[in-house]
Amino acid sequence: MPANPEPVTPDDLDRAVRTALDALRKVPPGAWDGDPASLDWTRWETVEHMSHALMLYAAQLGPRTPPMDGNVPFARTPRRPEAPSTVIRADPAAGPDGLLQVLESCAALLVALARVTPPDVRAYHLYGASDPEGFAAMGVVEMLLHTHDLIEGLDIAWDPPADVCARALHRLFPDAPRDTPPWRTLLWATGRTDLPDRPRPTTWRWHGTPR
Repeated sequence: MPANPEPVTPDDLDRAVRTALDALRKVPPGAWDGDPASLDWTRWETVEHMSHALMLYAAQLGPRTPPMDGNVPFARTPRRPEAPSTVIRADPAAGPDGLLQVLESCAALLVALARVTPPDVRAYHLYGASDPEGFAAMGVVEMLLHTHDLIEGLDIAWDPPADVCARALHRLFPDAPRDTPPWRTLLWATGRTDLPDRPRPTTWRWHGTPR
């Protein structure tokens, strides 16, 4: 991994979205109501969570004066007590294709806001007030990690772009190793796998503040 990767860009987020959607379109229709091994939500609910996160990251950058003391106050509701609380609900009648269209649409909002928001803008995030690059990097991580969660165990081949992973790691996980493969390191940094001589973290968080 480069010692000092380039910044995360809106194009990086767009690539992460496209590669993730390519993998998610291979999920069997009957699997969407099932639970991924690593989550308590169904696959359908997990995609709604991803859509929610990407849309809210875009919303944080939307106001002329972005909020610095909390999230833009959209009301959130879960589908069921165990489901994630979201502002985004996909119409079940639209099926998996409609669900993924919702995800793609929410992702496009974040790509667009990351492109047009001046780099000196800051907006609230629980893990540190962030800039457009930071929110784009958060979108990359949401897309890649939850796609991993969703397809794990489904025999779907998928290899996220290493350069995008490296830039997201550098931006959000400054203490992560730099001598290991970027995608596996991103999984390790978020408690999803081990690395040689490094047991997986039991707790983790990214650093949203600009580097």
